[in-house]
Amino acid sequence: MKLCISAQGTDLEAMVDPRFGRCAWFLMIDTETASVEAIENAGVSSPGGAGVGAAQLVAEKGCKAVITGNLGPKAHATLAAAGIKAYGFEGKAKDALEAFTNGKLVRLNGPSKESHSGGKW
Repeated sequence: MKLCISAQGTDLEAMVDPRFGRCAWFLMIDTETASVEAIENAGVSSPGGAGVGAAQLVAEKGCKAVITGNLGPKAHATLAAAGIKAYGFEGKAKDALEAFTNGKLVRLNGPSKESHSGGKW
């Protein structure tokens, strides 16, 4: 299964980024092979639509789940429409992956942040 973690760095030692659409990196993880691909987020300084763009990227990459700090309403709706489950986590990406693998993450059944566009928050 493919999983995406919003991250502040390029490997599993990085902290989970509290922002989804404006995170620094996306860690695309294949849970069966344990391979990790770091993708720089082109939407980090986007004037708007960063969350939707990030959700579309995750869907295009074939991910079935996302782990992030927070999700806005548009990003959450885009992920939900693509059938991608979202989970909240604070801490290191490797700990998020372990918690996910062990079924210990809390699913985000709705947005965890209000709508935001432009700039970093």
